[in-house]
Amino acid sequence: MNIIGHISTDFPTKFGIPRQSGLIEELKGVITFEPEYRQPEAFRGLEDFSHIWVLWQFSKSQKKTIAATVTPPRLGGKVRMGVFATRSPFRPNDIGLSCVKLEHIEYTADKGPVLFVSGVDMVDGTPIYDIKPYVKFTDSHPEAKEGFTAATYNRNLKVIFPSDLLAIMPENKQTAAVKILEQDPRPAYDADESRAYGVTFSGFDIRFKVHGDVLTVFEVVDIEAAGGYKKVK
Repeated sequence: MNIIGHISTDFPTKFGIPRQSGLIEELKGVITFEPEYRQPEAFRGLEDFSHIWVLWQFSKSQKKTIAATVTPPRLGGKVRMGVFATRSPFRPNDIGLSCVKLEHIEYTADKGPVLFVSGVDMVDGTPIYDIKPYVKFTDSHPEAKEGFTAATYNRNLKVIFPSDLLAIMPENKQTAAVKILEQDPRPAYDADESRAYGVTFSGFDIRFKVHGDVLTVFEVVDIEAAGGYKKVK
């Protein structure tokens, strides 16, 4: 398959990314395409859809050998499930699938059509294989059975994010930052209350500890100002 483009997001690493697309609407992404796929006519009619399917590459999770079973983090990392019963990145083919909201399309002189989307769950720079419209009357199945995932929804934490620390981040990133932490970015099998964690989001290292179901932020570091990671523009 050909890589047709890449997505820019606020996540330089996998840690902290929501476990599924659409969980946090405030997480934005921008999809730009390779030169040979920038013809405006290829996108004719796409603006009439509110949501799209994005097929992408698990570029950060490639393995030389693939096991038949995996241990989903939301099951504590101890219960093995068949790889085809999960959305694990460690698959025979490194293909990811996300349903995101199409905010708008911008037709630019230098990059051609650019898609602005929300509800993303991808690392910054993720390669894109394909774009398809989400069709409500065939793609939505409210009566569908959910397997083991039905028991893993409600795990939100109470987040204490002191206002002086939250103010370090741009205002338009603050709500998303809080919601990322509410989702509990730690692996389900990691419950060490003495350990400090850090989520890198939008150029900031958000450091926190968790006690019970309460997550407390104790430090926010501007990584670029500290001479570290600089987000891809």
